[in-house]
Amino acid sequence: MTDSDPALHLPGTSAAEHLPPAYPERAAHGTAGTLRAWQEEAIRKYLEVGPRDFLASATPGAGKTTFALRLASILRANHTVSQIIVVAPTEHLKTQWADAAMRAGIRLNPNYSNSDGLGYGRHYHGVAVTYAQVAMKPVQHRLLTEHADTLVILDEVHHGGDALSWGDAIREAYGTARRRLSLTGTPFRSDDAPIPFVEYAPQGDGSRLSLTDYDYGYGRALADGIVRPVIFMVYAGKMRWQTSAGEEMEASLGEGNTKDITSQAWRTALDPSGEWISKVLAAADRRLTEVRQQIPDAGGLVIATDHAAAKSYAAQLQQITGEEVALILSDDSGASERIDEYSKGDSRWMVAVRMVSEGVDVPRLAVGVYATSSSTPLFFAQAIGRFVRSRRRGEVASVFIPNVPALMQLASELEKERNHVLEGPKSAEEMWDAEAALLAEAEREDRASDELAEDERFVYQALGSDAHFDRAVFDGTEFGGYAEVESEEELDFLGFPGLLEPQEVKALLQQRQAKQARRSADRQGILEHAPEKAEAPEALHRTLGEQRKLLNSLVGMYSKVTGEAHKDIHTELRRSCGGPAVAQASVTQIQKRIDTLRRRLRP
Repeated sequence: MTDSDPALHLPGTSAAEHLPPAYPERAAHGTAGTLRAWQEEAIRKYLEVGPRDFLASATPGAGKTTFALRLASILRANHTVSQIIVVAPTEHLKTQWADAAMRAGIRLNPNYSNSDGLGYGRHYHGVAVTYAQVAMKPVQHRLLTEHADTLVILDEVHHGGDALSWGDAIREAYGTARRRLSLTGTPFRSDDAPIPFVEYAPQGDGSRLSLTDYDYGYGRALADGIVRPVIFMVYAGKMRWQTSAGEEMEASLGEGNTKDITSQAWRTALDPSGEWISKVLAAADRRLTEVRQQIPDAGGLVIATDHAAAKSYAAQLQQITGEEVALILSDDSGASERIDEYSKGDSRWMVAVRMVSEGVDVPRLAVGVYATSSSTPLFFAQAIGRFVRSRRRGEVASVFIPNVPALMQLASELEKERNHVLEGPKSAEEMWDAEAALLAEAEREDRASDELAEDERFVYQALGSDAHFDRAVFDGTEFGGYAEVESEEELDFLGFPGLLEPQEVKALLQQRQAKQARRSADRQGILEHAPEKAEAPEALHRTLGEQRKLLNSLVGMYSKVTGEAHKDIHTELRRSCGGPAVAQASVTQIQKRIDTLRRRLRP
């Protein structure tokens, strides 16, 4: 396409009048012969304004690379620029950009190094470099940019704020560029580091909010059929560990624990030698098997916290499947080749440490296991972005996560659009208080380290873990409840088809939820009959605790079937069955409410 294309220059027309939002088969990176509606709309907006800086935010899988390279082709064709420079987060992505650019008629040199000076080969139209590469020699990259009229494409531009030196280097290198196109799938950071070449608007509270020139969020892309719907399979379980002080602890995931207890329980769940992760990996593989019934080359990805865990997870998956697992470690020189090999093949599993969390395009990934301790919105969005890239309508992604409050919130807010917020200047008093708090915290850590150094008998140690299916989360709504691993109830949620429209996903999850509730009610009914053999009485507090837990479980199921709030159900049960609030109710009073709910849940 050139600047003479009528689809880009008809005044008063919208992109949607020319093209459907998606085409049947997703083209390879940068090669789309037909633009998606959002891509044409974004290009039209850019050409109408002709800005020096333009920030485009599009959900992972929407086609940012295609959009950027088509725009670059137009700007080269109308002689606005003659040189293209792409800045990417990783070495692997440099090659990916160069391959995509070649298919779009633009020749980029991904092997350009800082030792090459200003020469990168006359047969190339530009280079692909990394942010780290630019940070090492920003002046050289400025001279390279000034060598010709240049369009700089800053891929995942939020990385320009990863370090103060990086941000300064990016500004130094590309401050004089003729045009700058910034791309991101996650236009926010978890800190206050400003993103280079991004405009921030002052807010009433003194903060500054990043401004996006064109935004194409996950919700809109899902409605257009461009990305997959994501179902989160949530697993909980009981964890046991020894603290660094030698104390043995026990807690369950998702029980409303303190932040510290939650962190330690989460760490225990991810321990490679524990039952929790082994059961979740097996469940994820069962889900992958179901998906591959309809999508034969569907693949799975486990995102691990560190190299040791990744190696162990890969070994477990190899034992489960009997197949070789692609292991991607960030310090391995052959990592990029293994990613390419996996992407083009049809093997089942890949295990990686963070490296595949952003930018790497492996469209056949359909099942994921979030086995990392990172809970920042930025990393979570990037990680989930690996599974939403759709090749045809109806593909569904399934991501397995632990029941950790921070992850549950992020999962329920997947469609929420975010901007980057820079906090306003703090008062001298606030800065003094903050500094004093940091100093006090440092002193506490020093004292704790000294105490532990004196007694080396105790270190953190995972002692044991177990797992059970807890619920499914889709479109911000929760479905289902407690189910033992390998039970009929769990298999109901793991066994639905891999090809479904978003509305079909919701309907099927509601159906499975109702089925689970009926099964549970029938099973609980068995307990209403007196046992043949008398058993020793349990302590009253234990009996009450178990009854309260059962009542709350039934209330949760009933809530999901009827849509009523938990508190409203409890209130109505008190009215119809009598007695005080649950915390003050007797064994008999709670049992009466349990019996009432069982009757209501039966078909």
